[in-house]
Amino acid sequence: MASAALLRVRDAGTIALRKSSVVRSRFARSRGNCGIMKVLPEVAEAISAGMPVVALETTIVTHGMPYPTNLHTAQAVEAVVRAHGSVPATIGVLDGYVYVGMTEADLLRLAEPNLKGRKISRRDLSYVISKVESGGTTVSATMLCAHKAGIPVFATGGIGGVHRGGESSMDVSADLTELGRTPLAVVCAGAKSILDIGRTLEVLETLGVTVTTFGHTTEFPAFFSARSGHHVDMCVRTPKEAAKLIASNLSFGVGSGTLIAVPIPEEASGLGEEIEGAIQRALTEAQRDGVMGKALTPFLLRRINELTCGRSLEASILTGGEEESLLYGLRQVVVGGSVVDYAARLFNRDIIREGTNPGRLIHSFGGVGRNIADIPSGLKKKGNIVAMSSSIVLTQSALQGSRHLHSSSQQSEETTLDKSFI
Repeated sequence: MASAALLRVRDAGTIALRKSSVVRSRFARSRGNCGIMKVLPEVAEAISAGMPVVALETTIVTHGMPYPTNLHTAQAVEAVVRAHGSVPATIGVLDGYVYVGMTEADLLRLAEPNLKGRKISRRDLSYVISKVESGGTTVSATMLCAHKAGIPVFATGGIGGVHRGGESSMDVSADLTELGRTPLAVVCAGAKSILDIGRTLEVLETLGVTVTTFGHTTEFPAFFSARSGHHVDMCVRTPKEAAKLIASNLSFGVGSGTLIAVPIPEEASGLGEEIEGAIQRALTEAQRDGVMGKALTPFLLRRINELTCGRSLEASILTGGEEESLLYGLRQVVVGGSVVDYAARLFNRDIIREGTNPGRLIHSFGGVGRNIADIPSGLKKKGNIVAMSSSIVLTQSALQGSRHLHSSSQQSEETTLDKSFI
């Protein structure tokens, strides 16, 4: 999913979009929906207008985190993207259609445990579409879909790479080859520390991928940790420098991607040694049980989370949120919207005109304010929000769905509106 990285270089994407005529012309050719790709109207309009749009992946929703943490994290990251003046375009596949931008109902469906969706890489897209299946897109598939839609910036937690022992197993993620042939700027927290980061960087160099760190260090981050022991020879220190790099790559037409690696906050990277020990144990178990291929990464992440009693998941969530102020400034109060979204899901794909269609109603809780306040819940802490509601019934429903936040309500005597203190 999206990392703190891109949320720090939000202005970089904005400047790059406005400076690059190459990007602008590609936007003009990519508006609207076409065939098997469904572009959310809000996303299509932003692309056509040349406004900043950020692509987000969905493997973390379908395979990376347990429910409902996966849903809350996806909603919170979208909310932070919006708070920085950009439009989020969460990409996934539902019923054989590639969605570029998702509604609350779409996200909820993708996050539900009973979906049993596929983990979709580039090679899987055609098959999943032909079989009318659903699933979350990996970095490689998300890059391809974002590029086809005309979105040049993509944020994720960590990329795949060369697995440890990859020199013998040849287990190398398709993320690397995608970076070598798709001109997208990928902003992340580095490569997952379960990988062989040294060989991953060597492969990226061979594929012609521009790899840079963001900040004041050239040390390449290792997802769970700010330090990997491996350095790169490029560094952008400000959003403006990042923007120039993105624009240069697109304008010159290099043809390969740009990888901008931003370390997670120092406060969270202290878990690195503990997580490294868990990684070694999980790798031994995977080798013993014969776990390999696309099943390896989900297995390792799940076992590492179990072995660290959930602390690795906390570090993962930090790569998907805003800067430290949103995660550690927990006494801050968000003033914004808290809404209840309702959607009707039909049991049959064919709609009966002027008749009864069996199905069920589903609801989810959202709103930009609530989603931002919800970010600390992934760290088992409570957020604070003040929101307004026009109905006592809706207020009670919102409070019921926000019990993990600081929740109460107060009736206003000056207006018919309810003030919900969540």
